[in-house]
Amino acid sequence: MTPVDRIRLEHFTLRQVLEMEACTRCGECIPWCPTYVAAGDEAITPLAKIGHFRAFWKAQHLGWLARLFGLRKPTEEDVAAFSRGTYACTLCGRCAAVCPVHIRTRDLWIGLREQLVDWRAYPEVFRLLQERLAATHNISGDENAQRLIWAENLEVQPPALSALGQADTVYFVGCVSSFYPTVYSVPQAFAGILAHAGVDFAVLGPEEWCCGFPLVIAGMGREAEALAKHNVEAVERAGARRLVTTCPSCYYTWQHTYPQLLGRPLGFAVLHATELLVDLVHSDLPLKRLEMRITYHDPCDLGRTSGLYDPPREVLRAIPGVDLVEMAETRERALCCGGGGDVEMGDPGLTEKVAAMRLAQALDTGAQTLATACQQCKRTLAAQARKDRVRLRVVDVAELLWQALRP
Repeated sequence: MTPVDRIRLEHFTLRQVLEMEACTRCGECIPWCPTYVAAGDEAITPLAKIGHFRAFWKAQHLGWLARLFGLRKPTEEDVAAFSRGTYACTLCGRCAAVCPVHIRTRDLWIGLREQLVDWRAYPEVFRLLQERLAATHNISGDENAQRLIWAENLEVQPPALSALGQADTVYFVGCVSSFYPTVYSVPQAFAGILAHAGVDFAVLGPEEWCCGFPLVIAGMGREAEALAKHNVEAVERAGARRLVTTCPSCYYTWQHTYPQLLGRPLGFAVLHATELLVDLVHSDLPLKRLEMRITYHDPCDLGRTSGLYDPPREVLRAIPGVDLVEMAETRERALCCGGGGDVEMGDPGLTEKVAAMRLAQALDTGAQTLATACQQCKRTLAAQARKDRVRLRVVDVAELLWQALRP
């Protein structure tokens, strides 16, 4: 392990350093932390994460004052607890939503992970992730040439950029939708809608590489620069006016992280699928009636992180016959699905516990269908519903719209 008495300020903005000092330890965030509630491990709480780091920082910089106040250099046990708690966080951001002093916790937690990467005090699974992405350019480890496997059973194949050369709209599918069969139906539905509506679009196919989001949130953002450069250049070569994705994590990465990584603005617009779908449903698409009671789950990276709460709901309300009912905790205070923050890679059991909590909230609405706008949320919640034998259909908003639209 690298010596832990060297804290690199480059991982933190001045605001973040001040925020860690501004934490009043009021504890308001604790009952809102889904993984703490699920696991009961105090190291996961925002208070513990900030407390550990403040102690490390002061032990390094206060010199004899640190000794006077009983502060000591962190032991390997201290760092292990700090690492455990920091990587057991889904980065859902609920703690920020309730923080009375408005600490921007999500970015702060990523900064803490970057410091842990410097110390080589991170879970082994992230070293393997790093190697897999370098070798195959996707999170599953499959041959990247198989990027279009999700479309193999479609009657009409989505247009590939390699064949067209140019496209007005590029659909960035994402690793989960491309390689995990339980959510193939998401890109299938979205591609079907685009084709039906006459949108000039294409997919990148094997030229699509992982957006790099899993590396960024693991604290390995520098490793994502090559992925960002490749993806942006592929879209720019297409002369695209806009890029659209069904994945909120990909959306956030393209919209916010790529300009920072590359040091320049992108030359095209970035949309989440639901933003485009809102425009399409207001353009007189002929929608069939779907008689169903639906509740909607806000994906963390689409809602709290990106501020997109209304577009998915507008799409659902535009479908005739849909009765949309909200869960008790929604929008800014919506509970996470448990599948974010790379937690599933390191502790799948913890992911399952949080998913079960969210399913219970969905059942309380009396809805028969749980809609979301994220393939990872769908995958996580649907898997838990099957495991717990919960009578609840979990679908993406695009799937419901395609159901109402398809001939």
